[in-house]
Amino acid sequence: MTRVDHLKYPTRHGYMSEKIQNTYIKSAIENGVLPPDAHRMPEVVSLTAPGDITKPIQFWQLYSVLGQDQIVDIVRRYYERVFADEPWFTSVFERVGGLSHHVATQASMWIDVMGGGPYYHGAEFRLSFHHTHIAMALMNDKGAERWVALMRETLDSSLDLMAADPRVRTSINTFLAYFMTKYADEFRFQDRHIFGETNGPIKRRINFMKMTTEAIEGLSEKELCDALIARGVDVARYPNKQALVSKALMM
Repeated sequence: MTRVDHLKYPTRHGYMSEKIQNTYIKSAIENGVLPPDAHRMPEVVSLTAPGDITKPIQFWQLYSVLGQDQIVDIVRRYYERVFADEPWFTSVFERVGGLSHHVATQASMWIDVMGGGPYYHGAEFRLSFHHTHIAMALMNDKGAERWVALMRETLDSSLDLMAADPRVRTSINTFLAYFMTKYADEFRFQDRHIFGETNGPIKRRINFMKMTTEAIEGLSEKELCDALIARGVDVARYPNKQALVSKALMM
């Protein structure tokens, strides 16, 4: 089975989603996770998760698969762990509000970024203010390590809320890893997050028929090999890049 038909929840950009999406795509291109033309790939920029299970779910597409209730339930399970944890950790959250307050606030941020619409009023300014003025006591190695541990425990025990699609957990891991890396850089703590597998690289789509000779010649040898193999070509018969280019020009 290469396709899955989820109930598609209606999506729209929120206060944060579009900016975060563009920032992530730019970074992922630089790191080789997304191809250079990712901004023009419908399965990447859409807010709706692709039905083709061979294609990853981007984290701004998660709402289309999960909807509001399941996202809120995951967040609730996390904060139930937080409020049952050690006093040094729990007390920072208790000073701000109770369980319901934190669930509502965090879930609204997740829903906003995950394509559910404008829920997180104040967007990145509000998020930054929260971390620099309210949660600052935990924006360090010790706090980050405990936050990650509890979140991983939550995700490991919440597969029942992930639409029976393994791509969902991987996408949530990617979402959390993106923000944790961002916070580690901003607050200068060691980035040691381990949520699990994140979205793997998407190979650049190459259509020789739509490319100029110069564009084909500009491809790397690996890109040429991968594209030719995808078309059933035995690349072992072409011992160097020039031979691969010549074959590509014939297709």
